[in-house]
Amino acid sequence: MPALLAAVGLAVLGALSGSDAAYGFAVAALIAGALSWRFVGRRFGSWGYAERKDDLLVRRGVMFARLSVVPYGRMQFIDVTAGPLERAFGLATVRLHTAAAATDARIPGLEREEAARLRDSLAELGEAEAAGL
Repeated sequence: MPALLAAVGLAVLGALSGSDAAYGFAVAALIAGALSWRFVGRRFGSWGYAERKDDLLVRRGVMFARLSVVPYGRMQFIDVTAGPLERAFGLATVRLHTAAAATDARIPGLEREEAARLRDSLAELGEAEAAGL
């Protein structure tokens, strides 16, 4: 959307000033917007998660695919965060914390209700698994 607004603004500027450079920049803004739209769509589609019996699978990555397996019993706590942009669209991010410092299991772009449901479900499963140790 910002690229489209920039392209329209540059096209209007080109029409008012008669500058071919403004038209060129407008076309460049449209091309950049189309490429970034495709990239954002692929990146959004690369995220996924699956709740299994004993663990949670989290996948991500466009060029370099990554699959994280987080056992419920290893989860220490679960954060649900939402920055200003996420709040504006009714979204949230679920972040899982384990004892391993390198664990970066997070699931962005969830609807708030789904994020709260997932947090509660994971906390319940984590307590049940930890109690069995």
